[in-house]
Amino acid sequence: RRVLREDGIGSVVFAHKTTEGWEALLTGLIRGGWTITASWPIATEMASRLRARDSAALATSVHLVCRPRPEDAPVGDWADVLRELPMRVGDWMERLQAEKIRGADLVFACIGPALEIYSRYSKVVDPNEIEIPLGGDATAKEPHKRGYLSYVWEVVGRTALEQVLGTSEARARNGAAGALEEDARLTALFLWTLQSTNGQNGATADPGEDAEDDAGEEDEGAAPRGKAKGFSLVFDVVRRFAQPLGINLPLWENRIVTTEKGLVRLLPVSERARQLFGDDGVGSAADWIEDDPGKQLQLALFPEMERDQAPRIRGRGRRKVSIDPSAVDAESMRKATTLDRVHAAMLLQAGGQANALRALIKAEQDRSPDFLRLANALSALYPKESEEKRLLDAMLLAAPR
Repeated sequence: RRVLREDGIGSVVFAHKTTEGWEALLTGLIRGGWTITASWPIATEMASRLRARDSAALATSVHLVCRPRPEDAPVGDWADVLRELPMRVGDWMERLQAEKIRGADLVFACIGPALEIYSRYSKVVDPNEIEIPLGGDATAKEPHKRGYLSYVWEVVGRTALEQVLGTSEARARNGAAGALEEDARLTALFLWTLQSTNGQNGATADPGEDAEDDAGEEDEGAAPRGKAKGFSLVFDVVRRFAQPLGINLPLWENRIVTTEKGLVRLLPVSERARQLFGDDGVGSAADWIEDDPGKQLQLALFPEMERDQAPRIRGRGRRKVSIDPSAVDAESMRKATTLDRVHAAMLLQAGGQANALRALIKAEQDRSPDFLRLANALSALYPKESEEKRLLDAMLLAAPR
């Protein structure tokens, strides 16, 4: 700032992906008298590096374009800033996607244009003349406690959801609106963020690449090597999206995601088989679905979930077996979500249960279009070489025309 002319341009290169790092840098720039006018992702990383496998590893370094803010910059009105934010993010997201920018790169590249609205003012105040800070508590209700960046994350998340699931899902909060439940919105947003800029969803590593090439690289988005399967994102990134959108992340822990060592892992559909079908597995569930596919599908496929009687499930011989209700927690007693039913269909596909699969899909088509709408959206979001995409595509081919 000190060495630049008044009409000069500065560029700050930043590849750190945690939001704490971003907030610290951005706060320093704005307090130092800069207006952030744009953020351009420039490809600097190898798509095939091992650290990029099944993670949200940045494929680019984001270059923040800054200009000196005039000493006499006006005070901004919070209502005007908030009104302009979704339009600016939407315009830039469309522009960046046309340039094949995807996932985590797209998220962080949208921050620069959003910050221009805020940083061009000496400060931004609400109607009570209370200053709105850049960062804050994302769970707070008052803007001066919540901070501007939380609104940026919310707008980026809602814009992404609108693209992949539709307007009603993007506006949903705490299940109060939208046909699809929280778990579907969380999964879609997770996979959208995971997308790779370099052409393919979920870039895979070159088998011949030496792991030592990345031994010294610090990448908070990388999935742990040689451990549990699935796709991983930094916990803080998932939390920043989930909270403003009213998604209760702990509610879905061990159901569709697990959290360990600062990473959130999206469970592979294969790991949900016992959750959905119980110990008897897909075969017995297929018998039940063929027998009466129109019933409300429950977790573990319990035909009855009445509080005063033990849940019962059909065995292979069509004999009903009682299950101790104390073994089923309260969350498992809830009605199955649309995502649960899509995952159940994928597992039927994997198990070769063609008749049960067709019966379930037909029942879902009669119920509403949400099942196939979500299945098609997830098929477009899952990495191309993933088992989940293969199962979804095969399952969709079985859908009655």
